[in-house]
Amino acid sequence: MNLTLMAQRVLRDVEVVSRAGLDVESFFAEAMSSLERAVPHVGACVATVDPTTWLLTSTHKYGDLRGRDEHDHEWGVLEYGEAEDTSFGELARRGITAVGMHAHTDGETARSTRMDAFMQPYFGYSDELRVVLHDRGEVWGGVAMFRETGSAPFDEDEVALLAALSQALSAGTRAGLLATLATTPPPVPSGPAVIIVGSDDTVQQLSAGAEVRVRDLMLSDSAANPTGIISSLVGAARRFAAGQTDRPPRCRVRSRSGMWLVLHATPLSARGDSHGDVVVTIDEARPPEIVPLVVAAFDLTPREREITQLVLQGVDTKEMASTLHLSAYTVQDHLKSIFTKADVGSRRELIARIYFDQYVPRMGTDIGPTGWFATTE
Repeated sequence: MNLTLMAQRVLRDVEVVSRAGLDVESFFAEAMSSLERAVPHVGACVATVDPTTWLLTSTHKYGDLRGRDEHDHEWGVLEYGEAEDTSFGELARRGITAVGMHAHTDGETARSTRMDAFMQPYFGYSDELRVVLHDRGEVWGGVAMFRETGSAPFDEDEVALLAALSQALSAGTRAGLLATLATTPPPVPSGPAVIIVGSDDTVQQLSAGAEVRVRDLMLSDSAANPTGIISSLVGAARRFAAGQTDRPPRCRVRSRSGMWLVLHATPLSARGDSHGDVVVTIDEARPPEIVPLVVAAFDLTPREREITQLVLQGVDTKEMASTLHLSAYTVQDHLKSIFTKADVGSRRELIARIYFDQYVPRMGTDIGPTGWFATTE
């Protein structure tokens, strides 16, 4: 790839800001501002995903798309409920980092259901450039840029630049997930929130507190409505019900309050006209559900992840060396690297970094009969 001077500058800028310790929203705002200089676009959308399931966890819109959330439910159902070779999930599965829709379809973008039935009629977009944010084999999000009818399509160099930025954008996303500490108690004082979505894609029933729980999925007032998160689960659940995927959809989301939540969706058995109904559950995450994600966000090597797991189990250096067939000095070197990446200075701080910020607001709360924090009114 022969980068222009501007493209090289943007690449450096994004790499620098990815290491600045910004939260997700601030990082995306800085990165997209830089990208606009090298890859002009009328609108853009940046999303984070659960690196294990690739399901949507947040959405951030820029330019012409900012504030236009009225079709987010349709997008989520289409993106995750229909099979298309340029969906973010399919691109990730096929190992394709970036793609321009005009080039991919030889100028016939109507061959894409997403472009023909959604982007063009609702927004007037004639081309889309997508990039998967991946690093070390893990996917952390995606970026979509758009050009309107009458504009030149994204060219080969622009697609190549976005592909080159994938790792830096992924690094900034990973770091951003860890930058927001839980500083306030969770907004819902009771257990899981339940939402039932009908086959017509309307909400049929809500449990008490569900609306508050959904609002907590919106990272800030300027972030996109969390409707797309719910609809992506609904679309994925329907594909699971149809036997097109092998596991029920589930994702872990960092909420506005800083708490980690787990969302999962289950298709309901057909009864009368209820075919296609889906129940979505939102609950506070437990440590075993979050630890792997937090550890992955530190960008550790496979060996460093092994050692981190042993640290969490309370294993000392000598036992680690014996278990992993390494010298104690090598284990110490790995620990130093882990501490640097996690921005801590000791094992105790590492354990606190992984566990503690999720539960600080609950300290002092009584433990309930389930062994979990008791609810408060």
